[in-house]
Amino acid sequence: MSRTILDVHILHTVPPSNINRDDSGSPKTATYGGVRRARVSSQSWKRAVRLAFRRTLDDSQLGERTKRIGEAIAARIADLDPELKDRASALAADVLKASGLVKKEAAAKKGKGEAAANSDVESGYLMFLSHRQQENLARAAIDAERTGEKLDTKQLQKLADTDHSIDIAMFGRMLADVPDLNVDAAVQVAHALSVHAVDNEFDYYTAVDDRKHDNQETGAGMIGTIEFNSATLYRYATIDVDRLHETLGDADATREAVTAFLQAFVTSMPSGKQNTFANHTRPDAVMVRLRDTQSVNLVGAFEEPVRERQLGDRSGMVAEAAHKLADYTTEIEETYGDPAVAAWVTHVGSRTAALAPLGEVLPLPGLVSAVGTTVADRLGTPA
Repeated sequence: MSRTILDVHILHTVPPSNINRDDSGSPKTATYGGVRRARVSSQSWKRAVRLAFRRTLDDSQLGERTKRIGEAIAARIADLDPELKDRASALAADVLKASGLVKKEAAAKKGKGEAAANSDVESGYLMFLSHRQQENLARAAIDAERTGEKLDTKQLQKLADTDHSIDIAMFGRMLADVPDLNVDAAVQVAHALSVHAVDNEFDYYTAVDDRKHDNQETGAGMIGTIEFNSATLYRYATIDVDRLHETLGDADATREAVTAFLQAFVTSMPSGKQNTFANHTRPDAVMVRLRDTQSVNLVGAFEEPVRERQLGDRSGMVAEAAHKLADYTTEIEETYGDPAVAAWVTHVGSRTAALAPLGEVLPLPGLVSAVGTTVADRLGTPA
C-alpha cells in the first residue's frame, strides 16, 4: 500500500555559537567520517520546534510535558469551577490516582492529612498530556465531586487517550505506568551534523566592574572562557503522514500539523547561549521530498567531510555542500530505483542553486503551502 512520507533536508550555516552544550558546557560534537563534527541533538531541536508551535498554533492544539501534572490539572479545575478552588489540588490528585497516571504512593509522599490534600501531585517522570486532555480530566474530577459518583479508571484513561495534541502526535508519548496510553511518534528528527570537520574554540572574556572603572582602578571584575564553534549543518527530519493522520484522526488537522512542523523546523533555533552569540540565522537551503516507500536520510553525502574549495568565483562550505547533497540525492534514488514522488526546494542565492533541479523551487511560504496541498490530496480531502 502506498504511503505518504515527507523527508526534510536542510543546509544551515550557524556562526560562532554554542546552541546545544554537553554537561561540561562545551558544544556537542560527534565523530563521523573519521573527523569530529559539530552536533546539535535531536531533542534540542524538537524542543525549539515545540516552542515555535506556540506562535502559529492555538493552545488547544498543543500539549504540556511536565512532572507537575497535578498543578496543571488543579489550575484547570479552579478555572472551570472557582467554587472548588480550595479543593482543586486534592481533586486533581484523586483523578490522577484513579486514572493510574500517577501511582498512589507517589501522591502520598507529599505529606499527610490536610497538608497532603492541599498539595499538588507530581508524577515520577515527565508526563505529556494535551491541554484538551488536561481539561477533560479536570471536568471529570468536577463532575465526580458534584455528583458523588466514583471515578472510573477506564473512562479516565479513555479521556487521556483521545484529543491528542499536534505535538504529542508528532513526537510521541511514553507513560511508564500506563503503557496502553503510549503514542508512537509520527516525526523523527536526526542529530544535526556539520558537513565539515570542526574544532571547538574558546572565547576569553573579561567583565569590568563599573565602580572600579569610574574610580580609575585597574583589573577586571571577572574573567572566564566560553567554548564555541561555527558550522554549516545538515539537518534532517521525516514525517510519517499516515501515522500522524491515524493519531490525530482528522485530515484537516493532519495537514495543519504538517505545515506547522515545516514552518517551525525550518525557522526555529535552539536557544543555548543566544544572548552571548546572537546566532539567529535562516537556512541556506531546504529540500522536501515526498516518498511512498520509506524515509531516506541523505547524511551520507557528507561522510567525506566538505573542505573549503574554489567553486567558480566563490569559496566556502555552503556551495560545495549543496553540490554534494544534489549529487548524492540523484545517485541514491537512481541506484535504488526509488525516486521521490514529488519534491520542493527553497534556496538562498546562487551558492545553493545546485539543488534547484531536484524539485519545484519556491519561497518558503509557497513550499509549505504546496506540501500542505499535496498532503490534503493524498488524504482525500479538498485543499
